[in-house]
Amino acid sequence: MLSRREWLCRAGAGAGMVGLAGLLADENLLARKSTDSSRPVTSLSPRQSHFAPQVKSVIWLFMEGAPSAVDIFDPKPELDKRDGATTDIQAFFGNPGPLMKSPFSFKQYGESGQWVCDRYSNVAKHVDKMAFIKSLHSESNDHVPAIYQINSGLPRPGFPTAGAWVTYGLGSENQNLPGYVVLGNTKGAKGGPHNWGAGFLPSTFQGTLFRSTGTPVLNLNRQPAITKQDQRAQLDLMAKLNDEHMKRHTRDAEFANRMSSFELAFRMQKEATEVVDLGRESEATHKLYGIDNPRSKSYGSKCLMARRLVESGVRFVQVYSDGEWDAHDNLEENHTHHCAATDVPVAGLLTDLEQRGLLDSTLVIWGGEFGRMPISQNGKGRDHNPKGFLQWMAGGGIKGGTSYGATDEIGYEAVENPVSVNDLHATILQLLGLDHERLTYMHNGRSYRLTDVAGKVINEILT
Repeated sequence: MLSRREWLCRAGAGAGMVGLAGLLADENLLARKSTDSSRPVTSLSPRQSHFAPQVKSVIWLFMEGAPSAVDIFDPKPELDKRDGATTDIQAFFGNPGPLMKSPFSFKQYGESGQWVCDRYSNVAKHVDKMAFIKSLHSESNDHVPAIYQINSGLPRPGFPTAGAWVTYGLGSENQNLPGYVVLGNTKGAKGGPHNWGAGFLPSTFQGTLFRSTGTPVLNLNRQPAITKQDQRAQLDLMAKLNDEHMKRHTRDAEFANRMSSFELAFRMQKEATEVVDLGRESEATHKLYGIDNPRSKSYGSKCLMARRLVESGVRFVQVYSDGEWDAHDNLEENHTHHCAATDVPVAGLLTDLEQRGLLDSTLVIWGGEFGRMPISQNGKGRDHNPKGFLQWMAGGGIKGGTSYGATDEIGYEAVENPVSVNDLHATILQLLGLDHERLTYMHNGRSYRLTDVAGKVINEILT
């Protein structure tokens, strides 16, 4: 009896094997040559981008729960004038009220004159590094599908997220750490692991959830009774047995990925623990990130860890805010709390990246899954609004001090240069040197991509 691979090698003078190689190459399942003979080739080995990249890594500061643009970065004078006026806008979750002006005061900052509320005064010092996208819109008014969409491009689970697509396309510069790391919400993100999943891509490209204190990954460290040499011997025996299995099941790519994950975990035992050891940083650095303040300690620790991760060669880091900017009842209280938790850490991250020469090679993104209504809800809150919201980008390739698009005069709906989630993703990939139309994966007979069948690069905010 011949195996399928042996049959393909013999049939047609090997033409069948050539066809198989082409199929495997299309799905990035072939082993690649390494430019460094001392480094083993893995599915996360660095890969060539489609064209010259402007950045090599991403830090996505994800403000889960949806911050309100008109209350932080995009004040609306007309909303102030019409405060208390009734409209026909309906709240998605009941108790709609009249138009409500922002409870915060605003000032202009930087040479660009960007308006920022008084609760974000430290972030405000960096506006000339930022490009503000003020006309985003998405499909769902519910948190879970909206978070799925902002992460994967589609408002339902099971599809590869942006971080998985990026590591699939580019690999990672550090083979001792995952290429895609998630620093999660202390209460757990809505929608769970689908928010950093690989979907139908090989599982090696999914995000790895790190804890901000202690051992970064549960059960990572070996038991004290097992020596490093014993563990290495166990892995070598497993590899030998697995190789025998792979000879009989040559197309079992997920089995190969599981084998790779064991080896990565072994290598991570030393380096991952060192990366999350914030005690290696100076007292001044801790203060820069707000780690000395109980209000900002948690998010500051995650932002500092994000810098250490990209500095170590991790390709994509997503940093979830603690709690939710979900201000249905009291926006002033909710946003004051979250601004206090994130203002100093975000500003510290931008300062630190710039001082270390990392900002030119890193893309920093800030924003949530949708926005909030201009009308009040339950008296002093605001309901969900997918029709118009804001995100900003800073770092390499970004034209600082710029704004793109706009919502209407009360901040309800994107009316000038509307930007879809597909457009946002296309722009992120562009900065990384990836053509969003060429980064594809064949699944169930269809060629999929992060931007589905849409998406255009927002060239106006790029250098």
